[in-house]
Amino acid sequence: MNALAATNRNFRQAARILGLDAKIEKSLLIPFREIKVECTIPKDDGTLASYVGFRVQHDNARGPMKGGIRYHPEVDPDEVNALAQLMTWKTAVADIPYGGAKGGIGCSPEDLSTSELERLTRVFTQKIHDLIGVNTDVPAPDMGTNSQTMAWILDEYSKFHGYSPAVVTGKPVDLGGSLGRDSATGRGVLFATEALLAEHGKSIKGSTFVIQGFGNVGSWAARLIHESGGKVIALSDVTGALKNPNGIDVPKLIRHKEIGNGKLADFSDADRMSPDEILTHECDVLIPCALGGVLNRENAGDVKAKFIIEGANHPTDPEADEILSKKGVVILPDIYANSGGVMVSYFEWVQNIQGFMWDEEKVNSELKRYMSKAFGNIKALCGSHGCNPRMGAFVLGVNRVARATVLRGWEA
Repeated sequence: MNALAATNRNFRQAARILGLDAKIEKSLLIPFREIKVECTIPKDDGTLASYVGFRVQHDNARGPMKGGIRYHPEVDPDEVNALAQLMTWKTAVADIPYGGAKGGIGCSPEDLSTSELERLTRVFTQKIHDLIGVNTDVPAPDMGTNSQTMAWILDEYSKFHGYSPAVVTGKPVDLGGSLGRDSATGRGVLFATEALLAEHGKSIKGSTFVIQGFGNVGSWAARLIHESGGKVIALSDVTGALKNPNGIDVPKLIRHKEIGNGKLADFSDADRMSPDEILTHECDVLIPCALGGVLNRENAGDVKAKFIIEGANHPTDPEADEILSKKGVVILPDIYANSGGVMVSYFEWVQNIQGFMWDEEKVNSELKRYMSKAFGNIKALCGSHGCNPRMGAFVLGVNRVARATVLRGWEA
C-alpha cells in the first residue's frame, strides 16, 4: 500500500472514532492546493534540462502551511500529497500553529553540480514564490535538500518580496537559522523514546537499539542515545550495515564517516551484516530512519524488537502495523516520533518574526517540553478510546484540525 493510501486509511479510521460528519471528513481530506511546475535550467555543459516540481498545500485551518522540499527521483504527486497530509496531522499533534504542506522536485541531486542545484532551486522558487510566504506556506529541508537549499530559496524569494528570513526554516544560522535545528529530529526521537520507555518502566540506559538509516536523523539519534547510556548494537545506511553485540562506538563511527567518503562497511570496530537483516535484528528498540514502507507484511512477522520508534516518514505499512500489534510490539508513529524537526522549525520561525534569537539550551528545553506534552496527550487519548499510539496520535491531530475548521466557519 502506497503512502497516500495508508495515510488516507489512518485518517478515515480516526474520523470514524471521532464521529466526524461526512462533509467535514471529505473537506479535511482534499488538499487546499496542488501545484505542478516545469523547471528548465541550463546545465554546466550548456545543454538544457527540464525537471518537474511539486508543492501540495494540504490545510491551513490552524495556521500557515508547513512542510519540507525534497529532491529525489521518486518524487511524485501521490507521495507529496501523502506527506503534505501527514504534516497537517503532525503539526496538530505537536500543537504548533501550522497546517501541512510538502514539495519536491523529481531529480537526482547527486548527479547535479552545486551550481546546477542552485539554478534549479532558484527557478523552482520563481515558479512558486507567490504561493509561499511567512504567513502562508513555510518550506523547510527534506531528503536531498539542506540549509544551503533554504538559503537559495530565501534569497530568491526576497528578490520579489523583500528580505523575509521567516519564509523558510532550516536555514544556516548566519541567515537566521535556529541553533539546535540540525539535531532537532534526532533529539526529538530521543525524547520520544525516553517517554515511551519510562511508560513501560524502562530507560535508555541498559536498553539495546537498532537504527536503520544513518543520515541526519539516524546519526543524531544514535549519537544522543549513545550519550544517554543506550547500547546501539546495529546500524545501517545505503553503503552497508554493521553490528556489535557489545555496542557500537557511535562517536568513532561518525568520525569515520566524516573522513573522506567513509563507508559503514569499512568501519573496523564492528562486524558487517546484511542490510536486509537490520529490521529483524534482535533488540529492545528498533528505529527506522530511512525510507517509507520498509516494514511490510513480508518482514513484520520476523521483527524481534519490543518497541519501534518511527524516525522516518511512513516506515510501517498498515499490514505490518496489524501484524506487529498482534505480536505486542509498541509503535510510536511518525507523526509524533519524528516531529522534533518541525517543532524546532516553529521555534526558528518565531525567532525570525520576533527578531530575537534563542540560545541552544532554550531550544532543546522547549523541544523536550513540547515532545513530553504531546506524548501525554497521545497517551490520554489511547486510554479514552482504547487504541494504539498511532491511532491515538491521528485522533488527536484530526480532532484539532476539525475543531479549528468548524470554528472558522468552513460552511459559511
